[in-house]
Amino acid sequence: MKFAKRMEQFGEGVFARLAAVKRSKLEKGEEVIDLSIGAPNIPPSQKVMQAIADAAVNPKNYVYALGDQERLTAAVCRWYKTRYGVELDPKTEVCSLLGSQDGLAHISLCIIDEGDTMLVPDPCYPIFADGPRLAGAEIYYMPQKKENGYVIKLSDIPEDVAKRAKFMIVSYPNNPTTALAPDSFYEEVIAFAKKYDIIVLHDNAYSDLVFDGKKGGSFLRFAGAKDVGVEFNSLSKTYGLAGARIGFCVGNKEVVGRLKALKSNLDYGMFIPIQEAAIEAISGDQSSVAITRAAYQKRRDVLCDGLISIGWQMKKPEGTMFVWAPLPKGYHKSEDFAMELVKKTGVLVTPGSAFGPSGEGYVRMALVQDAEVLQRAVQKIKDGNMLG
Repeated sequence: MKFAKRMEQFGEGVFARLAAVKRSKLEKGEEVIDLSIGAPNIPPSQKVMQAIADAAVNPKNYVYALGDQERLTAAVCRWYKTRYGVELDPKTEVCSLLGSQDGLAHISLCIIDEGDTMLVPDPCYPIFADGPRLAGAEIYYMPQKKENGYVIKLSDIPEDVAKRAKFMIVSYPNNPTTALAPDSFYEEVIAFAKKYDIIVLHDNAYSDLVFDGKKGGSFLRFAGAKDVGVEFNSLSKTYGLAGARIGFCVGNKEVVGRLKALKSNLDYGMFIPIQEAAIEAISGDQSSVAITRAAYQKRRDVLCDGLISIGWQMKKPEGTMFVWAPLPKGYHKSEDFAMELVKKTGVLVTPGSAFGPSGEGYVRMALVQDAEVLQRAVQKIKDGNMLG
């Protein structure tokens, strides 16, 4: 059998090796506290689950959806107006996604031709680079450096690269670095995109998971944003709907229109009961959002305060559901540390190298366990003598 050469870019790598260690420990009856994958364990509100249940027992809802219901796109527009202060046209500026991952994997196919240059944050959520690679893009990494607060410095991008670039992805609150970007950054991105004729995608999955009284917003609220790009938003973390796979692409009508056209050839639309859940989530009582945010902030405090107290120095995240921690003293390779950590303590984290070249020297921990479990993780790391 012969297979596509493009698949040579996508090895199992570190995740497979970590999963093997986890499996081995579980088979021996040992506890593993998995902080590696951002899989939320906070369920949707009762009303959202009821909306799915009611729609699922209606036999009429098992036909092909063939796109988004008008009620869904109208709900997204109301949500964006109420939550972000952004006006959207429900007919031309909204497209549902089968989760943001679906959109991130496919949108490059609408924009990128083989050999085109793509600007990608470094470190970044892996699909930011993997999606463009599937489209044949040449990747240029934009470093997110500690000294710049992990915010991309656009002035560091070489002029010749900027002139070649066709598409760029930015994302704040950021996974994995957890950084927030100031308003001035978005204004700079819009000016940069207009100067070099670059399409912008802002991934905004964590705008409601912002802590300590701060508030996340939308890229599209800035003047000129719709002229240059789109925003992805997700109901996975904010509303506990990760497994339902609900996301949206909103903004520039030309980009949205091309993504709609591509998706019409890839799928038959979101399952109608899932559309009903989305409508209920973004249109109904929003008190669950604050409850979810408070839960993640508590988990952050338990994990970070606990690890700092035993000698692992790190900055508490301003947002997202992750902690981005430098390797403890004495360690130099993030994969080596992650392997030793899970073998000695049963605590599983993701090495920063999995997120791109600039991720080396860090690990990412997902706040996907209850506070009591996170306290136990801290104790296991202390008992494992991992911090010297």
